[in-house]
Amino acid sequence: MAQELAGKVAIVTGGAHGIGRATVDLFVREGARVVIGDINDELGEDVARELGDAVRFKHCDVVSSDDMAALVAHAVAEFGGLDVMMNNAGLSEPNNHGAFVDADLSQFERITEINMLGVMLGTQAAARHMRAHGGGSIINISSIAGSRPGHGFWIYRACKAGVINFTKSAAIDLGPDMIRVNCICPGNIPTHTRYVKGSDAGMSEEKMRQVRGAILDVRMKRQPLKRQGHAVDIAQGAVFLASDRSAQISGLIMPIDAGATAGDPVSLIQQIMNARTEILAG
Repeated sequence: MAQELAGKVAIVTGGAHGIGRATVDLFVREGARVVIGDINDELGEDVARELGDAVRFKHCDVVSSDDMAALVAHAVAEFGGLDVMMNNAGLSEPNNHGAFVDADLSQFERITEINMLGVMLGTQAAARHMRAHGGGSIINISSIAGSRPGHGFWIYRACKAGVINFTKSAAIDLGPDMIRVNCICPGNIPTHTRYVKGSDAGMSEEKMRQVRGAILDVRMKRQPLKRQGHAVDIAQGAVFLASDRSAQISGLIMPIDAGATAGDPVSLIQQIMNARTEILAG
């Protein structure tokens, strides 16, 4: 490996699984020492043991300012500083996929707290240390759902859009302290949080496999690059934003989505011409 992050200390919230876990793995391979902040103690401790001396785990609820401050203090105590903060912890909204008038907004506070307040508190806690120690890199995780309006997932979309706006605002505010603040917007990246387990849904594993395949087929049609993304693809982007290669980059909103937000892969013009041809042929 190129050891892009040699000598750096990083925190990854929600680092015990999914995109966070993939990022912790890659950060360590690139030479960083990493503190995982997560509410899943058992899984977080397992990851730390598996990855060895370069990783520590600390229980952290990202909606608690005290927990976030303690997480930063833990990184400083264990590894001597903090260079990179990745605010990755998030909560999905799997059931609100219908019309807004029928949407269940009862989870608004919980989803908003984790997806927005958690990012803000993580940024604040990291920046308080970084501004006194020469700066650093803060990486927030949003979603293409926050940059591309659409149907359903009303709370989630609003929260992720808020993360994008907050990232740019924080980049402006913290720039004089040499703190870079950037945002990654993942696209179609399957993780364990994206699907309900077959037993929970009353389905066999084979039936759930078929359902997942059908979902991915639909998603693939909406992205120009016909390649299935993986959590490590997001981690690769995070390595770049954490490294000195991005020293002049702040306020960037980076979609990692196989071109899904570049534009509509379905040609409206071609559909119009096809309809015209069918009418004329008839």
